[in-house]
Amino acid sequence: MKLYDKAYVEMTRLFEVLKPGAKEWSLAQAVDPERLPAHIAIIMDGNGRWARGRGLPRVAGHRAGMESVRVAVDTCARLGIRALTLYAFSTENWKRPRAEVHTLWRLLRIYLRRELPEMHRNGVRVTAMGRLDELPAMVRQELDAASELTAGNTGLRLNVALNYSGRAELVDAVNAILDRARSEGTFPDVRVDEDAIASNLYTAGLPDPDLLIRTSGEMRISNFLLWQIAYAELYVTDLLWPDFLRADLLNAILDFQRRERRFGGLGPDRRARTADVEYAGALGNME
Repeated sequence: MKLYDKAYVEMTRLFEVLKPGAKEWSLAQAVDPERLPAHIAIIMDGNGRWARGRGLPRVAGHRAGMESVRVAVDTCARLGIRALTLYAFSTENWKRPRAEVHTLWRLLRIYLRRELPEMHRNGVRVTAMGRLDELPAMVRQELDAASELTAGNTGLRLNVALNYSGRAELVDAVNAILDRARSEGTFPDVRVDEDAIASNLYTAGLPDPDLLIRTSGEMRISNFLLWQIAYAELYVTDLLWPDFLRADLLNAILDFQRRERRFGGLGPDRRARTADVEYAGALGNME
């Protein structure tokens, strides 16, 4: 089966849950299955503001955001996206009121219990990254159970960032390199290069994100995937996370597909124009 055929077949799973003629249907039809991002990362921001704007407690925003998570996971799985990384809890989030932090852990456990059977049926593999040993024991148990159950799945890799910090990840990667060198007796000759760091990141084995989405309109990356997003396309929307649903994710993917990714080089049009100029200059020198 050709790559295009495989991508098209995977995308047909999305149309199974869409209504013909609806906005989501039209957007999905516009998506090019050959140019999907392999890895999407999302900074899920705005739950508190969503609740405050409705005169509700912050927990109501977090609870509403669970539906946006479900829709994002389902959409990416049906599109055939390889990986989806969600920024769920940063190392800085411990500064929030204790009751809110406890509520976040409770909602995570509720989400896993409610959605795990469906994710497993859809071939989603669930993993978590961050300084997970500092999480509450019950949360770690739920995550371990989800990871173990879905370990053999080959569809979407749902990677949840918990107690995560981009800087901490880099520190942990370098320390892992140094610790290995000490244990192997090669410390005096240890050399740290890009490949060594990349292979010791929490995301080792995953492609770097092609598309980073941030909701709530904030123009910052908040210490998220500092190494991995070096060449990611950034998409910022004013929508608050609980309002970011399937059509909005499809719009972000379509925006990604309209961009020209150059990775520091020239795009095809500029290369062609440069070649024409050089050719014309060469002809002029020959006269």
